[in-house]
Amino acid sequence: MELIDIGANLGHESFDHDLDAVMTRARATGISQMVVTGASREGSPKALALAQAHPGYLYATAGVHPHHALEVTAEGLAELRALHAHPEVLAVGECGLDYFRDLAPRPAQRRAFEQQLQLAAELGKPLFLHQRDAHADFMGVMKEFEGRIGPAVVHCFTGTREELFDCLDADFYIGITGWLCDERRGEHLREIVKNIPADRLMIETDAPYLLPRTVQPMPSHRRNEPMYLKHIVEELARDRGEMPEQTAAASTATARAFFRIPELE
Repeated sequence: MELIDIGANLGHESFDHDLDAVMTRARATGISQMVVTGASREGSPKALALAQAHPGYLYATAGVHPHHALEVTAEGLAELRALHAHPEVLAVGECGLDYFRDLAPRPAQRRAFEQQLQLAAELGKPLFLHQRDAHADFMGVMKEFEGRIGPAVVHCFTGTREELFDCLDADFYIGITGWLCDERRGEHLREIVKNIPADRLMIETDAPYLLPRTVQPMPSHRRNEPMYLKHIVEELARDRGEMPEQTAAASTATARAFFRIPELE
């Protein structure tokens, strides 16, 4: 099966010593392409550099995660705009709201989010979104930009059934990670993922985070990596009542269309 990991934090320091081996393992499990997440003023240029070093295999997003909202100054926005001039940068984000940790003040989070939505509207690029424990405010901000922004994927969706249908009603795409495999906090996802239309569903590892807890044998280092995307697809397919090949093919086609990722030659 052919897979596209739409959210891999390959610029994370845990990959510094063995990134080539990580990508080799990813290819061996059917991952044909990956989108490297850019989520800060430091991380977004690194994501672009990785994409440029591996043309056609890696692509990038560029944005500022709500944890880093205070980085979205005039200078920070100028840097972000410059990154988006590169063809390897396919989407604006990771951006959004996070009230679970509140690592940045909520007003600053909202301003940073709005500024990045405005950038996406100007550039005509899709959005790679983050939302945790902030659903009402998140949907309110998105509503303000309705009709001005292009397609948007809610990355690493972990919300309720009601929140899922709110997102689908707003025509958002849904990114599913190994959170699905966490019996402590993701069990509800197994019941609702069947409601996501195939042309709105994408898959991601969010590596090195969210190692699927159902992977056997469990690696001792506990680091997630893209090769486990195949495991997530298999779990997701079971919950949707599909064959893994069907889920893989549909999610890959959706990711390719959403990010405008060219087919490998």
